[in-house]
Formats: sequence, structure tokens, C-alpha cells
Amino acid sequence: MIVRPGDARYAELAERGYNNRFVATPDEIWLVHCASQVEKAVNQAVAKNQRITVRSGGHCFEGLVDDPQFRLLVDLSEMKNVTFDRTMNAFAVEAGARLGEVYKALYEGWGVTVPGGVCPEVGVGGHVSGGGYGPLSRRHGLVVDHLYAVEVVVADRGGKARTVIATRNAGDPNRDLWWAHTGGGGGGFGIVTRFWFRTPGASGGASALLPQPPARMRKTIVTWPWAQLTEAGFTRMVLNHGAWHAANSAPGSVYSAMHSSLQLHSSLAGTVQLEIRMDATLKDTAKLHDDYIRAVNAGVGLEPTVDVTEGTWLEIALEPTPSYGEYARQKSMGGHLRKPLTEAQVGAIYRSLNDPNHFGAGLVYLAAYGCKINTVESSATAIPQRDSVLKLWYSNNWADPAQDETEVGWLRTLRKNVHGATGGFPVPNGRQDGGYINYPDVDMRDPVQNTSGVPWYSIIWKDNYPRLQRVKNTYDPKNVFRHALSLDPA
Repeated sequence: MIVRPGDARYAELAERGYNNRFVATPDEIWLVHCASQVEKAVNQAVAKNQRITVRSGGHCFEGLVDDPQFRLLVDLSEMKNVTFDRTMNAFAVEAGARLGEVYKALYEGWGVTVPGGVCPEVGVGGHVSGGGYGPLSRRHGLVVDHLYAVEVVVADRGGKARTVIATRNAGDPNRDLWWAHTGGGGGGFGIVTRFWFRTPGASGGASALLPQPPARMRKTIVTWPWAQLTEAGFTRMVLNHGAWHAANSAPGSVYSAMHSSLQLHSSLAGTVQLEIRMDATLKDTAKLHDDYIRAVNAGVGLEPTVDVTEGTWLEIALEPTPSYGEYARQKSMGGHLRKPLTEAQVGAIYRSLNDPNHFGAGLVYLAAYGCKINTVESSATAIPQRDSVLKLWYSNNWADPAQDETEVGWLRTLRKNVHGATGGFPVPNGRQDGGYINYPDVDMRDPVQNTSGVPWYSIIWKDNYPRLQRVKNTYDPKNVFRHALSLDPA
């Protein structure tokens, strides 16, 4: 189905994006149901010289999809089937499915899951291609560590579209295309229409081919009120949190069954929170859980409130992500930490979160990483960060378009002050380990913003960049599939 301006359905389809700073205005929106329809869209785009883009769940934080330059938008939202493919001996997931739909189908059908993200509304297309992580990743690795194959519509040197199925099999001539979708990001090599998942080395029936999640999960929200939190207490909390993860993120840690995120909100939000998700079936769950909270709170000088709930794994996994409501304009940037933030860096965060002239919903998000994730070689997947202990995300949301420059400036000032020693970004070194394509920031391409002297693609993909460049040259030589953070053919 093709929807054009003037159609009553156009506005809803065009405005599905997460970030209201960017609104798509394509000439055509193609609601597709199979790879052959995507081929037709690509062939038309090439013939008519239309910039083409693709949307899965619409949760891209930057304008990589909702950009006025794009004239043809391929919408995958109708492609959401989850099945077991006996021929591939793997679970087939269409690229328009949302994580919650995938979790529900896999668990109710076979008792298994993939270790994907915490937001059930997110589409798998970009999440998987970018090397997504989530609450089960410390135990089971990244979602791409279970990716067996990918179906991608690409365009040859003549611009003609074709569909390629690329697997991780060593003898597959298209294996590099599979590899590029284990962290190279979505929309830059072709249009993914389907993924297949099977854990490496797994055998037996379908229910033995992917991880089985815990029967029950404990979810805890630990809350400190800003009104009673001193700068010394805040600093101690963040340093405690970082030190704890540095000490408890090795492969085989007893804490591999626990995921947490320290959510440092702007002081206007009223609180700082620590969210914990943990296997509730372990005999020592309660002790590990309480010991962790005590370690983070040691010396803070303030007793937090601790709200514990328990439910089935699926109930917890499908809980909706809280909405920002009218605060739907956003700027963010993310990366990886090999070692905890320093006291000076924590001080910079404190000052930004307490800026009296800032009225947006600022957030510094520090998510647990490591354990099983760090058992994989950095070159085995396109996402190269395999010895980090924390995932880092800076975010700012606001409502008024007139405040765009001010609010974007707040986020830029925050990251520049925290990463001033490396040009304003978490350039890989002994303490930090680069960016993350699923937490994109186009400022990384701007030499005015990125003063590190390190190219944006090396910040994100490090030594894996040259191989990704070869994949781009091979499968998208005409640069049909491109956005602000995709590679150009060499």
C-alpha cells in the first residue's frame, strides 16, 4: 500500500517518529509486507532519484529517518511475524516487529527469548542492527550474539534491487553482510526485512535454541529525593555505582543475573533513581539485591525509598516505557565506559543537572554492561565494545520548539564538560570505549563539535570500521541507502 500527502492516513504514518524535532515529509510512504515489495520501492527510488529511507519502530533519536531529504519512506510496521523456520532451524522475526511482540511470541510459543532492550515499543529493525542490549545481556550477551541470519534488500552497481540472505556460516559468501548487521546500524547498507535467531552451538528442539528467561523477575526502584541530596552525597552515589560495576562485571559474576540503570534526572524532576531487574528465582536473590543497594548508597547520607515488585518475566518485560508526554523534542548521545566516571566528571554532571537556567527533562543514564557481553571478541561482531562495564546515555527532552537551540546547547555543554579531555566525546581510550550507533549524535561528524581529531566512524566502530567500509562498497556501491551517520562508499 502506498500512502501520499492528502490521504487521511498520511499524517499518522509520517509522524510516527519518536523525536518531534524531526518530522518526515515523504512524497510516498510504502507500507510493505514482504521483501519483494521493498525491492519495488528501491527500484522506483533509484529510477526517480528519490532519497529512500526505512522505519521499523520509529524510535531513532536523531533525524536519520525523519529527514526532509527523504522522499520515499518504507514503513515495515506491518511486517511483524515471529515464527520458527524449520529450514533454517532458527526463529524468524520480521523487521517491523516490536520488541514486546517478539518477547511475547517467543516466550508463549517456545519458552525462549532474545536478550534485547528494556523498551517493548522499540522496533527490532534498528535495535538489532545496531547491536542492542537489555536486562538479560549480562547473562546472555547482546541480541546480535544470537543472530544467525539476516534478509536484506540491497542495490547493485546499476541500482537494481535484490534480496540477499546472509548467515553467520563460515562458508557463506555473504557473511560480511550478516556481520555488518551485528552492530553496524540500520539503514546504511540496505533494508533489512527479516532476522533469524539461534544461539551459536545450540542444538536440539526449538525450545533449546535460544536462552530461556527466568520464570520470575524482581523489579526494584530505589529513589533519592533531590531536595535532600547534597553534592557530596550525589558524588558518592555515582562513584559507588561505578566502582561496584568495575568490580562486578566480569564474565561469570554472580551478578550476571542482575541488570540495573542509574537514572540521574535533572533536579527539577525531583528524584534520582536506580532501577534493578533481577532473576527472582535464585536462592540468594534477596541478599545480592540488598547488598547492591547498600553498596551504592554507602556514605550518601540519605536513606532512599525502595519499592520492590515481582512478577513473571513476561509481565516485567512488557511493562510500557514511561512517556515524556508533551516533552517530545529530544537531543541525546551515548557511549561506553571501561572504567567508572572520575570525580571531576561526576562534578560536571552534577552542575548540569542543577543548572538553574535549564528547564528541560535532562537525564544521565548509566546502564549495567559487561559479564557475558565481554566474552566475545571485539571483531566477532560489528559492535566492537567488548570490555566495557557501563553503557552511558545523555538525554534531554523538552516541549517548546522555540527552545531547541537552548536545550540542544544544554546537552552539548554536558557532554563537552564530561568528555572535555577527549574533544567532547567518549573517544576510545583506557577509561571509555567510544559511541553507540543506537544512541546516535550527528554532532560527532561536525569538527566544531567533535574536536578530538578522531573520525566519527572510529569513535563508534573503532577497528571494525575498515571491514564495514568494505561491506558498504560491496553491497551499496551507489550509496542508495544513506543517512547522516552512515558510511559513504569509498
